[in-house]
Amino acid sequence: MSATVSFKVPSPGGPQPVTVSYARVGSGEPLLLLHGIGHHRQAWDPVVDILATERDVIAVDLPGFGASPALPDGLAYDLPTTTAVFGAFCEALELDRPHVAGNSLGGLLALELGREQLARSVTALSPAGFWSEAERRYAFGVLLAMRHISRRLPLPLVERLSRSAAGRTMLTSTIYARPGRRSPEAVVAETLALAQATGFDATLRAGSAVRFTDDIPTVPVTVAWGTRDMLLVRRQGVRAKQIVPRARLVRLPGCGHCPMSDDPALVARVILDGSRRSGTPQAQRA
Repeated sequence: MSATVSFKVPSPGGPQPVTVSYARVGSGEPLLLLHGIGHHRQAWDPVVDILATERDVIAVDLPGFGASPALPDGLAYDLPTTTAVFGAFCEALELDRPHVAGNSLGGLLALELGREQLARSVTALSPAGFWSEAERRYAFGVLLAMRHISRRLPLPLVERLSRSAAGRTMLTSTIYARPGRRSPEAVVAETLALAQATGFDATLRAGSAVRFTDDIPTVPVTVAWGTRDMLLVRRQGVRAKQIVPRARLVRLPGCGHCPMSDDPALVARVILDGSRRSGTPQAQRA
């Protein structure tokens, strides 16, 4: 079910209204899904039905991405603000410390929600924030190039390219290891989502100084990295394990930066396994 919810978020100038678009399906403990920069909630479509067999799945469009409007003046696209937005989002939907899974920027946000003890478990797929400065500059350069191309390509050309595996590879091989598996409709939709994302530039600027440097001792954490991630190279997963030593570090063989499409069954299993860890005696003692 697709819906929107509006709520207030504190700012230096007083509470500001924020509206977030989301889709919700399934039953069980709540599981919040957060996509990466320039993407939209449909990035999770390949795994949602599997997750929904055990979880109440809430896939959201980050503010300024997908169907969610931009943040109002007075709210920055930085990590503290976005964390506050999703804390308020969970309150508005009466989600009591949901499990949170995120990819890329969404993975960083998931870790931050875990650090703030707003999540009962965290699964981060190729999360941002564990890069060296050179790796960050490279990733941001690639993202800016992808954004530029998406805004320059006429829609009829995008539609024509999406009809062939070679065309889908040209459009999406930076983030998918198996771009031919994407449907033509999905490739067109995500190319448009990248081109039209009102929060892209401000989010990228805010991310230039971001590093995740804190342990998360009280929440079960899984960090998973695709072996064919060409945007955030997998050695960043080793750094994540060093910073969050209790985290479970998982390899995703043959997967790219957005692994949900490359191997839906594996990614769904990793997320569900990670969420089950919240009920173990070890997790409760941590």
